[in-house]
Formats: sequence, structure tokens, C-alpha cells
Amino acid sequence: LEQKLAEFHEREDCILYASCFDANAGLFEVLLSPEDAVLSDELNHASIIDGIRLCRAKRLRYKHMDLKDLESKLQESQSSRMRLIVTDGVFSMDGDVAPLRGICDLAEQYGAMVFIDECHATGFLGPRGRGTDELLGVMDRVHIVNSTLGKALGGAAGGYTVGPKPLIDLLRQRSRPYLFSNALPPPVVGSAISAVEMLLASNEIAQSMTAKTMRFRNKMTQVGFTIAGTSHPICPVMLGDARLASVMADDMLKLGIYVIGFSYPVVPKGKARIRVQISAAHTEEDIDRCVDAFIQTGRKHGVIS
Repeated sequence: LEQKLAEFHEREDCILYASCFDANAGLFEVLLSPEDAVLSDELNHASIIDGIRLCRAKRLRYKHMDLKDLESKLQESQSSRMRLIVTDGVFSMDGDVAPLRGICDLAEQYGAMVFIDECHATGFLGPRGRGTDELLGVMDRVHIVNSTLGKALGGAAGGYTVGPKPLIDLLRQRSRPYLFSNALPPPVVGSAISAVEMLLASNEIAQSMTAKTMRFRNKMTQVGFTIAGTSHPICPVMLGDARLASVMADDMLKLGIYVIGFSYPVVPKGKARIRVQISAAHTEEDIDRCVDAFIQTGRKHGVIS
């Protein structure tokens, strides 16, 4: 499985973990010393934040997807031995895509490395489903990728790091979540191998996601809903009020549609939403049924007319 994941991401090597939370927890402490600096997007996933807390490097947060602020932090940290820019490829609550071309440009200008977390991109973003770095044409400019087997690649469990072989060798020797956790169960490994082999064999599954995603987004906006993000399969239906998001999600379940309402502290106050995630397994009929249920519940609660 590690060999296939390295091949899939077009990297030298791969190391498996029990989850991507573990992969994020096990990377930064090994890679970074007190002489180094880590520059992290302020809206990075909690597992990235917790992983960075474990290392002793200087920590700088830059404003969400703000390249000017990132550059100022790079200038501020020029005395550091090594600098690592850390970002989600796709941010899970809004489905927005990191500006990786600009990030890589700045990294090269200031001699920094780039790390991306691809949990919400692996398997379906990009022409072949390789992720955000493929989508934006920077696969050869991103140094380290962490991702998960728990979403598009089988949905059970597991995470991994892909990158240069010397780094992966170092992680095998020193990464604590890897050293002191059980290996993945064989059925999980088997299902993930099958998923990766399907993606390596054909681009059809990854390419099917665009039409399905835009079908949902277009139908929802046409009837008056506000959908955050652009074209990502994470489709946040913005509602604002926390109780409204919770009650509408409950009503959707009564209609046979399972969705989750998110509110503070998972998202900022006043930005409660129901997050819908489109899958390659969804049919057009599934998507239309979901939209119809949203229309029914939205009218019931006065969200749309």
C-alpha cells in the first residue's frame, strides 16, 4: 500500500499511520528544531495545529490564504535555519482551495519548504484525482503531503505521509505515533489498495465528481440557498443561525437525507451551516432528491420562499 500511495502521488516514498491525525502529530516534531520556523495558515485543521504544538520550532500564523501576510511572515523568519509553510490543500469547513501556486512561488523566493494536508482532496481533485497540487500544477513543487485513507480511499481508517525518501526513513525511526501504534488492520489495507488501484487504472471516477458537484451547487443556488466555496464537492449550505442548522439537519434526516449541521466553535459565530459532501457514488437521482429535501425544509423554516 505504501508503494502504491507513493506511486499515486508521484513521490519517492510513503509511511502509513493509524490516521492522518497521527500523521500530522508525527511529522513536525521530527522535522523541525528550535532553530527552524513553521508558518501555518490560521484556519488549518486541528490536527495540524496540535502537531505543530509538539515541535519546538518558532511558530508563525498567517492570515487565511493571504499571500501578502505569508510573505511578511517569511521575511520575519529569515534568520531561521529552515522554514516550512504548512497549509490544508482544501479547507474542510468552506471547501476553499489553498493558493498553492502563489505559496510555492514564495517558498522558492525565500528558500522555504511546502507541506500540504490533502485529506479533502486526495482521490477526486485534479484531472487524475491526485489532489490539490495536481489541480494547480505544482506536484513537483510541494515537498511533503499528508493525507487519509478515511475519506475517498475507502472511508475506514488510516493516514500517511508521502515525500522524499530520506524524510520517510527518518519518520520510520523517530515518529512517535508510527513507532508506538498498532499497524492498520489488513481489511483496511486491502480496501485502500483496491481504491488506489482503481484510481491508478482510470481517471473516470475522479472526473465524474465535477459534474455531480456542479449539479448540486447550481440547483441549490437557483432556488435561493447560499453555498460557500466554488467547485469543491464540500458544499456548505450557509444558514448563519446555529439552532436553525441543527433543526434543519434533523428535518433532512426525517426525509431520508443524512447531513450534519455545524456551528460555533467548529465554525465562527454567525456562520453556522449544513455541510454536504458529494460522492462519486451519488447518482443524479440522489442529488436531486437531496435538493428536493432542502427545498422542503428550507421553505418550512423560512430560509427560501
